[in-house]
Amino acid sequence: MALIPVAEALRRVTGDAAPLARSERVPLNAAAGRVLAEDLPALRTQPPFSASAMDGYAVRSADAEAPGATLAVTGVAAAGHGFEGTVKAGEAVRIFTGAPLPDGADSVVIQEECAAIDSADGDKRVRIETAARRGQNVRPAGIDFRDGHAGLPAGRLLDPAAIMLAAAMNHPHLSVRARPKVAILATGDELRLPGEPLQPGQIIASNSFGIAALVQAAGGEVLDLGIAGDSMAALDSAIDSALGHDADVLVTIGGASVGDHDLVQKAMLARGMALDFWKIAMRPGKPLMSGRLDGLRILGLPGNPASSMVCGYLFLEPLVAILAGRNSPNRIRKARLSKGLKANSERQDYMRGRLETAADGTLTAVPLAEQDSSLMRVFAEADCLIIRPPHAPEAPAGAQVDVLLLG
Repeated sequence: MALIPVAEALRRVTGDAAPLARSERVPLNAAAGRVLAEDLPALRTQPPFSASAMDGYAVRSADAEAPGATLAVTGVAAAGHGFEGTVKAGEAVRIFTGAPLPDGADSVVIQEECAAIDSADGDKRVRIETAARRGQNVRPAGIDFRDGHAGLPAGRLLDPAAIMLAAAMNHPHLSVRARPKVAILATGDELRLPGEPLQPGQIIASNSFGIAALVQAAGGEVLDLGIAGDSMAALDSAIDSALGHDADVLVTIGGASVGDHDLVQKAMLARGMALDFWKIAMRPGKPLMSGRLDGLRILGLPGNPASSMVCGYLFLEPLVAILAGRNSPNRIRKARLSKGLKANSERQDYMRGRLETAADGTLTAVPLAEQDSSLMRVFAEADCLIIRPPHAPEAPAGAQVDVLLLG
């Protein structure tokens, strides 16, 4: 099978992907980061009454059309404790922010523009130093939203602002789109979990934890299938588990090539997988497998850590985001090279790099010295991937390049 371009591979992985039709109801305090499954109408009017926007005095604007009007203070209105009477001619009510505007009043004069007057007989009076205008410093009932108003549309990502609005509209539970279930399987006799004792020749399975974090950040739910050894029986059992748990995507890590010990592709084909492709013209990440097994999407990532994570950002993250009903993240930016790079070969290169930001906001991409695809420390130090298209000519320092933001 010939190498295919990165853009073509992405189109084939995500081209027919769409938000999942499944939905579920969750408590409001568990809805952050989810996507609304249906329009969310307001269940109340906000504010439910005309309210004061400032601390001051509620008055009839007709009583203070000119500066210097003196009015009798007949009561107090505070948030949660309104004034039960009516403001009559020549009267004012001391009022605080959020309190209901008393009946009869149509204006609030801020306290800085008023002067309290002490009276020998104990009556309270206030002098209004400025002219009052009808409706000033008053929030009319329903100025934010009204009962029945569709405050949030289906498909809205429930970010902090949306969660706040849903709460204000009096929704303790929300209907949200189901998170795509992504089964993750590490493969290889040499792998052990963090904390397990290592025998000679064994290493820690780390890729699956990075990929799981990527899936969760993109809006997916992780089904950890653990580690499958290099046997058809172990792989067959893992496939059964993914299918039995109704996974939407099965991600395998390692073993997707065609070497003597690369059994993942063989196991998938034996179960009836329709193989789409398994080689991409990119570096790192050439042996990426994509296929379908009934309704299960299968993505076989390379075993080298940097290769696995680069493919995760390029192909898995956008796939999960689309299935979750989110916008596929746009991580591409423009930057200037800190130093020259040699001409590239026929494979699109993703070089680990660091970004530096100048005072004017210009980004400079600094390629890291070590680019081996097995180096996790280097990948953790990088905050971008410098993209070198196939057959790109030599690029001098200062040349503009595309970079893919990490994290």
